[in-house]
Amino acid sequence: MGGFKDIEEAREYFSNDRFATENGMAIDELDAEHSVCSMTLSARHRNAYGGVMGGAIFTLADFAFATLTNDRERVTVAQQVSVNYLAAPKGERLVAKSRWRKDGRTSCVVVVDVSDDAGRDVAQFVGTGFKVKG
Repeated sequence: MGGFKDIEEAREYFSNDRFATENGMAIDELDAEHSVCSMTLSARHRNAYGGVMGGAIFTLADFAFATLTNDRERVTVAQQVSVNYLAAPKGERLVAKSRWRKDGRTSCVVVVDVSDDAGRDVAQFVGTGFKVKG
């Protein structure tokens, strides 16, 4: 689990990620190899058309990237990211699963797959991180 002794310590640390947590995003699983974050969709996640805002989907993916790449001893910032939106969510909950593609000394690449609870693939996020500490 990186530098965290357990998932509760990680949740406490990332409670300071206010934009994500105040928009309902939570850490469901976290270990040294992957992270799973989720959020239940509500009216605040919707655009004028009634669909889920791309920014809400992006933020959940970015949060999953952050929870995997950062801990108390290691600070990683996103250097470049891309997101492909694959389908509009139909369910009531989104889940973002992150995994390492590369975990180097000074940089990393993380793939985050976002799906909904109806089984739809919603987006794929690929982030390159720069390790500023650790």
